[in-house]
Amino acid sequence: MSNPTALLHLGSRLSDEVIKPMKATFVAKDEVIDLLAIALVSGENIFLHGPPGTAKSALVHELCRRLHGRSFDYLLTRFTEPNELFGPFDIRRLRDGDLVTNTEGMLPEASLVFLDELLNANSAILNSLLMALNERIFRRGRETRQLPVVSFIGASNHLPEDDALRALFDRFLLRVRSDNVPADQLNAVLEAGWQLQHRAPAESTMSFEDVRALHGLHHSVELGTVRPQLVDLVGRIRAVGLSVSDRRAVRLQRVVAASALLCGRLEALVSDFWVLKHIWDTEEQQEPLRGLVQGFIDAAPATPADHPRARGLDEPDPEALARDLEGLEQKLVAASSDETERAKLRDRLTLIEGRIPWVRDAGKRDLLVQTTAALWKTARIPSSSTAGTAG
Repeated sequence: MSNPTALLHLGSRLSDEVIKPMKATFVAKDEVIDLLAIALVSGENIFLHGPPGTAKSALVHELCRRLHGRSFDYLLTRFTEPNELFGPFDIRRLRDGDLVTNTEGMLPEASLVFLDELLNANSAILNSLLMALNERIFRRGRETRQLPVVSFIGASNHLPEDDALRALFDRFLLRVRSDNVPADQLNAVLEAGWQLQHRAPAESTMSFEDVRALHGLHHSVELGTVRPQLVDLVGRIRAVGLSVSDRRAVRLQRVVAASALLCGRLEALVSDFWVLKHIWDTEEQQEPLRGLVQGFIDAAPATPADHPRARGLDEPDPEALARDLEGLEQKLVAASSDETERAKLRDRLTLIEGRIPWVRDAGKRDLLVQTTAALWKTARIPSSSTAGTAG
């Protein structure tokens, strides 16, 4: 590309015409919306996890409404057949002995694909979905098509339990929670929801072709200056028991580059590592991973060019911390004779403990401190002196 700087304005336009208006529309969903932008610009897939009624579908539909181009969305059930996603065989061609799929209006022609209740996928569509998600290819018999999809968005109110669905889940590099908003923001949600039902047409000139143009800038982003720190951070994440395969580590560079592009930069900064908070596999990993990545970012000097999501927007969720501590207690008991596993769990406990002083509610913070102190006794090592110093 002769002049990548000439295309940097597309990141600003995406922010001004799509991302900021969506944040103004949806209450307490800024993090989810920022990650949807990262998925678009990086060309990676994103998984939305949360209970029903937390605006997962509404967010995706509004995103599609603001980007000109074809989208496809479908609610999966255990009985969904390949034809419902990829299209039926073309009857006219079938009479001539040709097995050709009629994909008009179906997944193979879409630039953005939303698969609601993704983890209801059955074995009949699993192989086709895996290839589409990973290689952007649709293959059926002798028929092979390159897919124009920019990103797949999956959603579910639960996480995978069996191996087949874990393989599907693994194709979504980014994962983010979408929860009900706090009680003190419910009035704002009601007002925003009412306005959303009576909204005017979106005023956006952005298209999926503009997003694809941003994909062409990935290799123009200078990653060499932060690659050693990225290697260090991935190593730390692996050391506390979170699995990051080499393949996923390579692809993380794309989301780091996407963060830089959305900030109007052609050079990645350590602050762009904020996206690594969202590569968890289980609920109990979310807060420890968030704390580890945030601590790594905070150790680097702040600059005006940092992505806004990297600094000062990460107050811990006390309920999530409590769930994590409960899960760790069960695992420590189960691993009573495995000192290697217990050492990993103690490292996880240290990460959770480091988040507790930042819990705003004093009552919840004190309860978490007490729980952590008791858990250190179960782990048979002295309690850290830092947990009780919260102000």
